[in-house]
Amino acid sequence: MTKKTYLSRLAGEADKLFAGRSIEQYGAICYRRAQGQENVEILLITSRDSGRWVIPKGWPMDRKLPHQVAEREAWEEAGVRGKARKKRFGYYTYLKVLGTGETVPSIVQVHLLDVAELAERFPERGQRQLQWFSPNEAAAHVREPELKSLLRGVEAALAPDK
Repeated sequence: MTKKTYLSRLAGEADKLFAGRSIEQYGAICYRRAQGQENVEILLITSRDSGRWVIPKGWPMDRKLPHQVAEREAWEEAGVRGKARKKRFGYYTYLKVLGTGETVPSIVQVHLLDVAELAERFPERGQRQLQWFSPNEAAAHVREPELKSLLRGVEAALAPDK
């Protein structure tokens, strides 16, 4: 038996997307620049269930705008304090396995978040690993093709003329 590729599994769920049976989440690409450096670093975290590299993301919250949800999730999952841009950076799709075992496509609206501080203590400390990567390294570590593309575009989006 051959293992299905990620893209073939995603394509197999396309009918749910077209029927409007998808879920929406908000995420943060957390970035920083070392003092006096131009190079950008991106923070990835591991998912609690599979241990694969992901960005902080979560469900919509009452009375919070998407960029505020992204900030909250970055805090809870990675201990990040910082400012997320209000304007979305882009979207990516992934397959979310619900508690029922059902797989449903999730469309994640992504916001860039400038990291001001990493806290020692935060809600999900000890449940995830955190690591800084260059944008290309970060892209190589995530599974989702659209997220790979977003990560590769971070430096250009942060260029001084943007």
